[in-house]
Amino acid sequence: MQQARFYEVEEDNKVKCYLCAHGCVIDPGKRGICMVRENRDGVLYSLVYGKIISRNVDPIEKKPLFHFLPGSRSFSIATVGCNLQCQHCQNYEISQWPRLRKNGFPGDDLTPSQIVAEAKSSGSLSIAYTYTEPTIFAEFAYDTAVLAKGEGIRNVFVSNGFMSERSATTMAEVIDADNIDLKSFSDSFYRKICKARLQPVLDTIERMKHLGVWVEVTTLIIPGLNDSDQELKEIADFIKGVGVDIPWHVSAFYPTYKMLDRPRTPVATLRRARQIGLEAGLRYVYTGNIPGENGEKTFCYACGAMVIDRFGYAINQNLLKNGACPQCGARIDGVWS
Repeated sequence: MQQARFYEVEEDNKVKCYLCAHGCVIDPGKRGICMVRENRDGVLYSLVYGKIISRNVDPIEKKPLFHFLPGSRSFSIATVGCNLQCQHCQNYEISQWPRLRKNGFPGDDLTPSQIVAEAKSSGSLSIAYTYTEPTIFAEFAYDTAVLAKGEGIRNVFVSNGFMSERSATTMAEVIDADNIDLKSFSDSFYRKICKARLQPVLDTIERMKHLGVWVEVTTLIIPGLNDSDQELKEIADFIKGVGVDIPWHVSAFYPTYKMLDRPRTPVATLRRARQIGLEAGLRYVYTGNIPGENGEKTFCYACGAMVIDRFGYAINQNLLKNGACPQCGARIDGVWS
């Protein structure tokens, strides 16, 4: 347990939390919506600082980040907890732990320096704050990221984007890349399915891009909920408005947690989504969760040549020459070294 950041004390020892877009006002003895920040006599504490529930070495492509140090490994960590309550969460066992169980916070007690040492010994080029929502353990992520940068290790967020301006601006100081979920372009979807709102996510995507963080966007396509041509075009148009160079990952849904009444996403739907993105003018659109598709490969936006050949999370061939297309010389957007 460690004192939280991003909060202010109000009357009667209530605290206003500025960590995420919920902006919880928390009474003494109570917790915020995320369930991992508690007001103790007017002092807000993070209950998961250093309580690492999961740590693994992953390919960076698993995040997914396709234009950030491709083929490298990323030391990936998480605590329990989340500020959203998505009905289709694929990691609900740990993201919703504080809501589903009342028996404390599991995880190994680790320090930022221990995380950096493990990442370094694993040969990882980055540390990814992922699996659950990293915003809810932002203090630990920030402290770790500062040490990692000192060791030449990059830092990556995999986030739902439901951040406050304060936390996003602070994390952008130390985060090199951010894959942000844009789950829908409907505020009613966010309110009903995720217990959140759309606009703060759009703001975070724009803010991170403006602050110089490498941004990629992922949309999990759920049959009957966010798969209409109109909504997919709205998402593509928004991303293009922020940056034509932002890669968009359209990924396949499979039934899980509280959303067992929907079928898996048809491959044809992902192909259609990818085509909508490309026709909208995005340079890079990828299909996810269906290994073997052409939509996993990176093509030059200028001449159409394949420059990175992928299968799932594996890279078969990287043909880029100093970040440029070997056929026409066009600069392919991304962080390549």
